[in-house]
Formats: sequence, C-alpha cells, structure tokens
Amino acid sequence: MIKKPIAKFHIPEKRNVAIFMLAMPATWGLLWLASHGSLAWALLAAFAFAFLNHTPFSLMHEAVHGVFSANKFRNDLFGTLCAPAFPTSFTLQKIAHLGHHRRNRTDEELYDYYLPGQSRALRNFQLYAGNLMGFYWLCIPVSNMIYLVAPWIYTSRRFIEGPARHLGFEPYIREIAQYSGVRIWSECLLALSYQVLLWWLLELTWQGWLMCYWAFALHWSALQYVDHAWSPRDVVNGAWNLKVSPLSRALALNYHYHLAHHRFPQAPWSYLPQLVNPDEPTPSFWQIYFRLWRGTRPAPAMGAPATLPTR
Repeated sequence: MIKKPIAKFHIPEKRNVAIFMLAMPATWGLLWLASHGSLAWALLAAFAFAFLNHTPFSLMHEAVHGVFSANKFRNDLFGTLCAPAFPTSFTLQKIAHLGHHRRNRTDEELYDYYLPGQSRALRNFQLYAGNLMGFYWLCIPVSNMIYLVAPWIYTSRRFIEGPARHLGFEPYIREIAQYSGVRIWSECLLALSYQVLLWWLLELTWQGWLMCYWAFALHWSALQYVDHAWSPRDVVNGAWNLKVSPLSRALALNYHYHLAHHRFPQAPWSYLPQLVNPDEPTPSFWQIYFRLWRGTRPAPAMGAPATLPTR
C-alpha cells in the first residue's frame, strides 16, 4: 500500500522557480570551469554537470505535465526557459514525453527486448549506441537542428518511414507532423541562440562543452531506459522506483521514483516519495544498468510480469 494517500496535490511553484534560478547559473559555472580549468578540474566539472544539468531537465519535465505552476502561462514559460539547457524545444519534448506515457512498454517503445521478425543486432545497436553510449541524447539536439534548417522533413513520408522508423522514433515524428511548426521552430531557434550566447559570454571551448554535454548524455540516455528495462509490460506499471544516492535523487527532483510518476503523472516531484509502495521491488540503478549491457532478449507478450535481473 502507498504510505500516505493524497487527496490534492499542491504545486510548489515558488520552490521550482528558486531551483531554476540556482540551477541555471550553476550549469554555466561548470561549463566555464570545464573550458578554462585544468584537466582535473574539467573532468570534475563534467562529472558534476552530468547530474546538475538533470535539474533543469526535471523542471522542464514538471512543466510538460503542467505541474511546474498552476498558472498555464508561467508553467509553459518556465518549461520553455528550461529546454535550451538540454538543449531542445519544450513543445517537442512535450509531444515526445506525453507520447511515451501512452506507448510505454508497448511494441512501439521497447528497447530491452526484440520482437518477432526484428533484427536482434539492430535492436542491440539501438540499445548500446542510444541508451548506453549517449546517442539517444544526441538525436534530440540534432533533430532540433534539422527542424531549424528543413522543417518540411518532419512531414516527409520518406523520413518517417525511413530513418525515423529504423531509429525507433517513427511514432514521435508522426505526432510532431500534426503540430504547427511556428512554435516548434521558434523554440529550436531559442535553444540554439542560448547555446551560442553561452559560448560567447563564457568563452567556452569545444573540448569543455563536449566533455560536459557528453557526460550528461551518458547519464541522461542511460536513465531514460534503466528506469523501465525488464519492468512489467504494462503501460502504467512498466517502470521502476530506483535506488540511487540521495544527492543524485535530489538533483533530479525525485525523477528516479519513476513508477510512482507513471502511476500519478499529475503529482509534483515533491510528492513522489509519498507515492512509492514500500512493498514493491526497488532495484538499484546499477543493477539494471549493467544488465542492459548483456543485450536485448526476446520480447514476452504484452501484460507479462517483470523479469528483474538478480545480478
């Protein structure tokens, strides 16, 4: 049973704004240190950035679900301001993430298994390169650049049924094509402008920037499927409440309580600890992460229970 049923959620907007105001300058400082410090300081900055840059992402995640602020204008404003730190478009992230909640653990979003007729080698490539080597993150800013330069590609049948299908993004691209492109294009431009401005103001080096963002890519890309892999094939219950360090959990605003989030997507991050069922398995991040390196397995039928790795 959940420890403490909650009748109504209060959105901690002031706390969210304060966290935003602290987190964004902190990420700037780490980017500067990685670009201007010694190699030892640069490596330390990149390691910290991998975790700290998850804070604006988690705030954007709150805005995607409409729980950054009860006021829609302020909610979307801060979601839009957080997105360039990723960097991405807030609207694109909203389309993708809400689609994830509808498709979770279905045949359209299943990266720890391969389906009948699918190439296991291709699925392993998607798992290793995408989730474990950080290229899942890379696909997002690259897709933003494509949208800036040639937005018509997102409505192209060749692109949707070609590269998007092979990379596993076809449902996401099909949904993007249904939205007005003006807002998405403007947000992509904002993300690019933000990054360019940081480079200019902080005199960043490509080595420092790349170290920070690739460290973040490795962390973020892995987490996006560690919190789902080997969980039940169930749209709502197909996730885990992961064991991680208290600091990592705090910086990610309880993002690791992912099963609680899928069950209560309208619950602000501050409530998620109360929504964790203590009688259910809570595997560690590393327990599932290392199991993913062993590759994909044949997919069980929809509705199949968890196959939590024992080691």
